[in-house]
Amino acid sequence: MIGLLQRVREAYVDVEGQRVAEIGCGLLVLVGVEKNDTEADADRLLQRLLGYRVFEDEQRRMNHSVVEVQGGLLLVPQFTLAADTRKGMRPSFSSAAAPGEGKRWFDYLTSRASQLHSPVGSGVFGADMQVGLVNDGPVTFWLQT
Repeated sequence: MIGLLQRVREAYVDVEGQRVAEIGCGLLVLVGVEKNDTEADADRLLQRLLGYRVFEDEQRRMNHSVVEVQGGLLLVPQFTLAADTRKGMRPSFSSAAAPGEGKRWFDYLTSRASQLHSPVGSGVFGADMQVGLVNDGPVTFWLQT
């Protein structure tokens, strides 16, 4: 499972002109589900997202997690993160999970996140989404389980 996390001042997801989720300060995470991902992969990614220290302390060092700063968490499914781009001029999605499995593990991740943290928002799996954000830093990290 892949999480591309961005520290944001604000972020939102719109679907068909309707705002389906938004957060203020926190993390926007684009989530890619790969073949053979499991519940353990989703749990490990969530543990890392909630504990990853990307927010600054008083000395301007990244020493605080989203939990410690009481920030929002916005999870957005993005199967293109699982693309193989090593060859040619067109990505291969052979390593991405099938849509049913991808939705299953994305929904699991979102559900677990909501149980452990607040606020949590999410995009809509399989929808054409418009995602807006103000990246703070910019600070962006690639996490993979």
